[in-house]
Amino acid sequence: MLEQRSLQKELLDAEDIPTADLFQTLRELDRINTLLGGYDITFSALKKVVQPEKTYTLIDIGCGGGDTLKRIQQWQLRKNLNLKLIGIDLKPVCIEYATEHKARPDIQFICDDYRNMFQHVPQIDIIHACLFCHHLDERQLIELIQFALDKNAVLIINDLERNWFAYWSIKTLTALFSKSYLVKNDAPISVARGFVKKEWLDLINKAGAKHFSVKNKWAFRHEVIIYKSENGQ
Repeated sequence: MLEQRSLQKELLDAEDIPTADLFQTLRELDRINTLLGGYDITFSALKKVVQPEKTYTLIDIGCGGGDTLKRIQQWQLRKNLNLKLIGIDLKPVCIEYATEHKARPDIQFICDDYRNMFQHVPQIDIIHACLFCHHLDERQLIELIQFALDKNAVLIINDLERNWFAYWSIKTLTALFSKSYLVKNDAPISVARGFVKKEWLDLINKAGAKHFSVKNKWAFRHEVIIYKSENGQ
């Protein structure tokens, strides 16, 4: 059943989602990420990339409701790090939610395609994608990796592992506890659109990246880091 990545589109990819339904979904996705430790994969990757004495600009692509940036902000304050945090998303309603619910005024949100990010922010050190890449096809994923390499930015990816146990677990849990029809429909599809490690390695090689790491993490996630070519890490 899950031998190949699903090509089925998620309801969240539609353009005409009612605002109240989307807001409910964003709240639930943050709760699921928190309970399952999904944000920890991002923190683990950032610890390998950032140094306490330096300042970094991080842009979260496909930022949705901005909850990942809020969690990164809380984490960096505990770790005494200096990250300038920016989110970018195509959906105006997501940017509206993110702006209304942001934890601190110094988190910035932009409504645009991620490929236009440098028109808004001239210098970006880290491009971060949390639960964004499984929405993309192979060509788009290769383009994303090459985009980061061309712009001399580190790319951090936190996304789902395609796994039968994860699929049936999230399908059962959301059926029982979710109040969002979007979450109930999309959560198992997201897992089916996820990756196995070999697929990440193939994509990265096709994109021409030389310095990277791909690690399996708890809660059926992958931590992928594409380093800038001169880092050699």
